[in-house]
Amino acid sequence: MKPKRTGTMGAALALLGVALVLFTQWMAFFWAPTEALQGPIQRIYYIHIPAAWLCELAFVVCAFASAIYLWLGEERADAAAVVAAEGGLWLGVLLLVVGPLWGRVAWGTWWTWEPRLTLTLLLWFIYFGYFLVRGAATNPERGKRLAAVVAIVGALDIPLIHMSVYWFRSLHPEPVVLRPEGPTADPEIVVTLLASLGAWTVLFLGLCMVRYGVELAERALLHRPSPSREAA
Repeated sequence: MKPKRTGTMGAALALLGVALVLFTQWMAFFWAPTEALQGPIQRIYYIHIPAAWLCELAFVVCAFASAIYLWLGEERADAAAVVAAEGGLWLGVLLLVVGPLWGRVAWGTWWTWEPRLTLTLLLWFIYFGYFLVRGAATNPERGKRLAAVVAIVGALDIPLIHMSVYWFRSLHPEPVVLRPEGPTADPEIVVTLLASLGAWTVLFLGLCMVRYGVELAERALLHRPSPSREAA
């Protein structure tokens, strides 16, 4: 798919995502009930949980695209990995900002070195290191390959994040929706949460398509022969 077409489709999808996110925020504040135990602070879940889901999804995509790049040497796979890593880092910032806002009320502290929080912070630093490795290498191709290895190794942290609440003593609550025995939250809360997940996913995919189109266009310009070279 051509960069311009990718960007156009992504922009349309991103606009749809913005509309859906605004609608789900209306659902969160005016349709979903206030959770009985946590009170109004629970509404931050409608941003926090989509941010967590998409942050991890972005890093999984980055690792998968990096593996394809190492295998086939495909530039488009490397471009996709870069875009996914960028999106994951920004979502990680959102996740690590709104999470402590909830924790301050629920746990009485902004931050605690409990397993899930610590592993999530580690994940963010690993993919921050992905860009440091790319930028530090004197040989760009070597930098891409080393960064791809970092992305693949970093993705191994994601299952640990999910299982940490079961394997270790943790302040972080276990899932309330994806449970074998079914959700424990009110149906309206579950519907709003799932709608928020869908809306933020649409927005994220749209923005990634726009960024991917830009990345491909930048690489095409970088590898375009100069006029003096063509004349020669």
